[in-house]
Amino acid sequence: MQQSMQWDKLFTARRSGDADDKTINPDKLRTSFLRDYDRIVFSSAFRRLQNKTQVFPLPGPVFVHNRLTHSLEVASVGRSLGRMVGSAIADKYKNAPFSFQEFYRYELATVIASACLAHDIGNPPFGHSGEDAIRAYFNELDAATMQKLNTALTPNQLKDFQKFEGNSNAFRILIHAFNEPVSGGYNLTLTTLASIVKYPCTSANGFNKASGYISCKKSGFFDTEVNTYQSLANELGILRKDGFENVYVRHPYVFLTEAADDICYRVIDLEDAHRLGITSLEKIQELFLPFFKEEKGYNSYEKINEKLKDIRDPNQKVQYIRAIWIGLMTQKVSSIFLDNEQQILEGRLEKSLMDLLPEKDQQLLKEINTYSYQHVYNYKPVVEIEIAGFHIIGALLKAFVEAVFEPHRAKSAKLLQLISQQFPIQNGDAFLYQNLQSVVDYVSGMTDLYAIDLYRKMTGISVREL
Repeated sequence: MQQSMQWDKLFTARRSGDADDKTINPDKLRTSFLRDYDRIVFSSAFRRLQNKTQVFPLPGPVFVHNRLTHSLEVASVGRSLGRMVGSAIADKYKNAPFSFQEFYRYELATVIASACLAHDIGNPPFGHSGEDAIRAYFNELDAATMQKLNTALTPNQLKDFQKFEGNSNAFRILIHAFNEPVSGGYNLTLTTLASIVKYPCTSANGFNKASGYISCKKSGFFDTEVNTYQSLANELGILRKDGFENVYVRHPYVFLTEAADDICYRVIDLEDAHRLGITSLEKIQELFLPFFKEEKGYNSYEKINEKLKDIRDPNQKVQYIRAIWIGLMTQKVSSIFLDNEQQILEGRLEKSLMDLLPEKDQQLLKEINTYSYQHVYNYKPVVEIEIAGFHIIGALLKAFVEAVFEPHRAKSAKLLQLISQQFPIQNGDAFLYQNLQSVVDYVSGMTDLYAIDLYRKMTGISVREL
């Protein structure tokens, strides 16, 4: 008989770092899941997303999306998906206990919104090129340094750096104490934490497309967080993939978190490109309006075109297209989730919800992806700043990692003083993995402008008077 996760076991108000005998907060107005949302919003890591690149680094006077505004909008879509799916589950299982009904009808929306808020919280400066820069640095070390790393670190620990992943880093940020005496990090509920981990596997098992498992597409937790995820999975009844020690199936809520992000970036990146003059209103209409060709009523192709004729400002036209397209996709992917309920619960769904859209929609999405890749993500000024960011992050890592390897040098001592106290550097080869993690924690947590400013100061390009 096929193993299956259970809707009533997949949520809990228990938090990371909680003692086994801790009493759950009884507040019925500001519930545990609402507290998760608030803790993320008020965190410094979330606030720093305001100066981290979404697609267009340092855009100047034209305000386009950064990681923070993107995350807020993804959370809005995620809340809608959670409400649609949660209400349907509550209706389907009407005889379930009151706590089950209450969670799915009212709380799931908040859980998905919270997960969406935090989904990019582990991304380094300069977008995906920042991840690439960290990976490249650790893959291109000289032979002597690599020999030392191979001796001192386990294969999985080394992969944490060579295959650095923002998703794994997000999980680390949310649960790690960072030199504080209280464990548990942000002390979020296990439910919200599980909803963030898109790729529940280690770095050693990740980035393995040949496996065919969506769990292994990237990675979801570093070596230091393996035990925490194991405990979380045991608590919530998340299934382990056969034949693997540290590869799990996705928690079902992850599909909704991922879908909210997938929906948003596809249209919002092009909305930003329009504001920057990279693409035209006509092109956006060409890419997105065909999705409505077979829709009826409020979403009919004819009504949408009539509405567009009444709007004068081209930017407002694009905003309208963005809004109705997000609404349409939200309805479609929530239906797909419910249609695939059994596969999801059994851990057999190996595609994203967007990948399960009808064939005609898949073809239209391919056209959007192709156009975005050619004309937006490879727009020359974007690539130029990404290259600069690649160089800056590489230079910062080089300076701090060399200081970790040679702490006795006078310059090393000065460099290590720059690293915040929350990222401790300890003496001795036994602490090499932790020390390298502290360096990567420090650099990946920087905003774009902070990284640029520190790079200028360290290289003598900019010297500030006291």
